[in-house]
Amino acid sequence: MTQVTLLGRDNCPACARAESDIERICGELGVPYSVTDVDTDPELRAEYGDRVPVILIDGAEHGYWAVEEDRLRAALG
Repeated sequence: MTQVTLLGRDNCPACARAESDIERICGELGVPYSVTDVDTDPELRAEYGDRVPVILIDGAEHGYWAVEEDRLRAALG
């Protein structure tokens, strides 16, 4: 089954918007998702820290900074 992961951080307005969008879209499509704080992992922070939020689908980078709803739905459909 497909898994969506949002990489973000606390106190990040763009991350909060992305999480809200992902929660809604994944909920409608029945796709599980998780949220990971990049600041809790030095490797994630080094790789993604300056461009969060980052959306991963099955561990592969799908997009960053904002959820492109049509594109995400197409990837999950």
